[in-house]
Amino acid sequence: MSTTSSTRFATALPTVCRSQLMELAREVNFDEGTPLFREGGHADRFWIVRSGTVTLDVHVPGRRAAVIESLGPGQLVGCSWLFKPYSWRLGAEAMTPVRAYELDADHVRTLMGADAAFGSALGHWVGEVLAHRLHAARVRLLDLYAPYGSGSFL
Repeated sequence: MSTTSSTRFATALPTVCRSQLMELAREVNFDEGTPLFREGGHADRFWIVRSGTVTLDVHVPGRRAAVIESLGPGQLVGCSWLFKPYSWRLGAEAMTPVRAYELDADHVRTLMGADAAFGSALGHWVGEVLAHRLHAARVRLLDLYAPYGSGSFL
C-alpha cells in the first residue's frame, strides 16, 4: 500500500519542526534481513527511512508473520515510542539495505513536552501515520484471511 504525502516526513511536518527533530537524529544503516524491532519489545527509539525498504509485520499465531506494509524513503518506522507502555505493537525488518535517521524516544518526548508547537505537530504526524497504518493493516489482513479478500466488502 502506498503512503500518502501527508504521512511523509518532508511534507507532514513544518520546516522548523523537521529541523528540531533532525538535531536529535543520528544516521544508521541496516543490512537486508535485519530486524529493527519485534512485536512486544521495548519501544525506545524510532526511525525515518532515508533509503531502502522496511516491512511492518504482525504476529499471527500458527502462521508466519503477516507483512502489512512496506515503508520507503521519508516514512516513519515505529509509532509505539509515543504511547505508554512503550512496547512495539508490530515488528519491522529491513527488506533491503536501509539507511535511516534514528531518534531516541526519551529525547523526542522531552522536546515535545517543552515545545507545545513541536509536540502538537509531531503528535499530529504520528496520528496521521497511525490512521494510515490501521487502514493498511485492515486491508492486508482481509486480503490474507477473509474468505473472499477485502474486495468482498466493496
